Amino acid sequence: MANLLVGDIHGCFDEFQALLAKADFNPSHDTLWLTGDLVARGPSSLDVLRYVKSLGSSVRLVLGNHDLHLLAVYAGIGRNKPKDHLTSLLEAPDCDELINWLRRQPVLQVDEELKLVMSHAGISPQWDSIETAKQCAKEVESVLRSDTYPLFLDSMYGDLPNSWSSKLTGLSRLRYITNSLTRMRYCFPKGELDMIAKDAPGTAPAPLKPWFDLPGAIALEYSIAFGHWASLEGSGTPEGIYALDTGCCWGGELTLLRWEDKRYFRQASFMKRKSA
Repeated sequence: MANLLVGDIHGCFDEFQALLAKADFNPSHDTLWLTGDLVARGPSSLDVLRYVKSLGSSVRLVLGNHDLHLLAVYAGIGRNKPKDHLTSLLEAPDCDELINWLRRQPVLQVDEELKLVMSHAGISPQWDSIETAKQCAKEVESVLRSDTYPLFLDSMYGDLPNSWSSKLTGLSRLRYITNSLTRMRYCFPKGELDMIAKDAPGTAPAPLKPWFDLPGAIALEYSIAFGHWASLEGSGTPEGIYALDTGCCWGGELTLLRWEDKRYFRQASFMKRKSA
């Protein structure tokens, strides 16, 4: 029985299957943790969603920014970009079923026994406890599962507010939570989000720092696994912080971490490397 943590799949279904075979994944007794961004950029988002949905309780996933964008496209809010290769999914006979399943998935996973937290982008250093993070995640999950989810999706695009306050309300509060869990990379010294810089650490202008290099209460108590930041190439994080997006859809690798012995498995992309 193993917990297998996999970085952003991005529609790379063939590599995903090859990687699971390398790690001897057995859904009857293993648990698959997925960092989000199941879809877009790679060629087979439909196959990825169908397979992950079929795993039922054997999978623990979080939604990423590309998954949320797919929901927005489906709702008629976002634009179906050709480079995302989503058309076959959107035209599939089971599209409605897949979308309604996807929007009921969490944006945060917390395992108290493993002392492990997973979100797509990371955990805001301004959140003072795991309870704050869990409550914030529940607020976004609740609206996504409601009939009014298109209203939220229509307003989620934007970079402000970039600082957390328990006094935030309404769509501004939901946007901050969503950005923290699905889009964040860099922060200012006091933890305010910067939503512009995207490259690897060492290239961002001062005084920006990666979110994981700022002190945070949650990181003191839990290990944190995340995806989203392909240019990290899985390295450069402090102890207990695991970056799992290694850019498979850009021609890099798909990475799996077996939690129990911290062994990594990697599958090279079947696509020609592209610039991220």
